[in-house]
Amino acid sequence: MGYWNPTYECMSREELKKIQSERLVSTVQRVYQNVPASRERMQQINLEPGDIKSVEDLKNLPFMTKQDLRDYYPFGLFAVPLSDIVRLHASSGTTGKQIVVGYTCKDLDTWSEVIARTLVCAGATRESVVQVAYGYGLFTGALGVHYGAEKIGASVIPISSGNTKRQLQLMKDLGTTILACTPSYALVMIDELR
Repeated sequence: MGYWNPTYECMSREELKKIQSERLVSTVQRVYQNVPASRERMQQINLEPGDIKSVEDLKNLPFMTKQDLRDYYPFGLFAVPLSDIVRLHASSGTTGKQIVVGYTCKDLDTWSEVIARTLVCAGATRESVVQVAYGYGLFTGALGVHYGAEKIGASVIPISSGNTKRQLQLMKDLGTTILACTPSYALVMIDELR
């Protein structure tokens, strides 16, 4: 197991808690100022941004549920203007109204950094060949793995989902060393191999 970013991945619990607390305080202030629904929830319980000083105070924040994401569809819970959003993704909506997620440039940088850490922790290196068999549609997973793998310098096969025979052929021909897909699809691939 290796580290992509030892500075963050190997810090002490105390250092981690300090950074998490600083970021929580900043996030709560930003949300309070920019998301009316969140501000209203906090005001209902007489909570002000200054009351949140560390991760220990996380328990004092009001909950948001998946239903809230549906109720404020599509952009009602965004903390930045739509002009700052560079990518939009959405859930399938199979269990109700779909959920929309917006990403800023900074969000995408953070996302690829987190996935790079995850991949390296799982053994990925610059020599890895990562076959991304998640769908590249509105689902966020495929592009997250894709950009995280590129960030570490791995080769990416952006095959998307489906066409199992082709998946297996390219896996063999291109020397896939890491498969990124749902566990159920991996089982489908194993059945097809048999």
